[in-house]
Amino acid sequence: MSYQLPKFRHPDLPVNALGYTRADYEGSISTLCAGCGHDSISGAIVRACHELALEPHKIAKLSGIGCSSKSPTYFLGKSHGFNSVHGRMPSVVSGANMANRDLLYLGVSGDGDTASIGMGQFAHAVRRNLNMVYIVMNNGCYGLTKGQDSATADAGSASKKGDPNPFSAIDLPGLALQLGATFVARSFSGDKGQLVPLIKAAISHRGFALIDVISPCVTFNNNPGSTKSYDFVREHAEATGTVDFVPMREEITASYPAGRSQEVTLHDGSVLHLEKLAPDLDPFDRVSAMVALQRHSAEGQILTGLIYMDKDSRDLHDIMETSRRPLNSLVEEDLCPGDKVLANINASLR
Repeated sequence: MSYQLPKFRHPDLPVNALGYTRADYEGSISTLCAGCGHDSISGAIVRACHELALEPHKIAKLSGIGCSSKSPTYFLGKSHGFNSVHGRMPSVVSGANMANRDLLYLGVSGDGDTASIGMGQFAHAVRRNLNMVYIVMNNGCYGLTKGQDSATADAGSASKKGDPNPFSAIDLPGLALQLGATFVARSFSGDKGQLVPLIKAAISHRGFALIDVISPCVTFNNNPGSTKSYDFVREHAEATGTVDFVPMREEITASYPAGRSQEVTLHDGSVLHLEKLAPDLDPFDRVSAMVALQRHSAEGQILTGLIYMDKDSRDLHDIMETSRRPLNSLVEEDLCPGDKVLANINASLR
């Protein structure tokens, strides 16, 4: 079979503000299993970037190793891309981000890539508030190596051919909250109505934005004993509220009930609407978010939607007070200003 998308597209396909069709944000044809939740996430990324009218060449997509980390091949084919080694994607993003702050960094990882071998890298990217979107395609198993339980598999959950998992799961949103993440969300690959605006909001957020997306593995972990299956998630998901995203250049025309919604202006001027928030969750209070996650988990429910956001987040460049110009654009005169400047610096430190 061919693994190239046809170049012909209908001439009347809708275009965004830059004149691009959605096809301009696609990649190669997926080689993942038919029905894999990861492909739905790829489609949500394509749709979000198209609707935000982002320049593809201003996006850098990075990944590690695993089924999830193959997926950047299937979206944003005209963007920068780097497939790193297992669990080391955050280091590569950190270096690239420090060199060129003008790009949008989109990291894609899996539950094994993040919660096992990459745990240390993930933790430090969070605590440094690296300016990136970090999407975890979470299926609770190692789909690339025949379906073994991963660190996010729930206790008691059983994959297609395995015994019930005896260990407690690592909850990535809860961990990210404890580490100081400034944007934390969870969604489901089968709910693009929720996932697409969350991706848009994460892109517009300044700082580390985690979206943990439950993404069923149709080959190894989509059976009645699994807590990461399509049926289980649909039956046990509880949303924090309706999320709507409005780019800054578009007029806000939606109507929301008074007292039941809240508008949040993001760093780039876009607006995030939160409607009918869960009564026990304040998404701008870290402790409230932690308590809500724990309570829903204890009740066997999966809390989805925007869980926490710091409206006043300062990213790594702000914290370190780096040059406003990307470091990769500095020339020799900028980096070596001369003996007199050096002498003045030394004198100021005496």
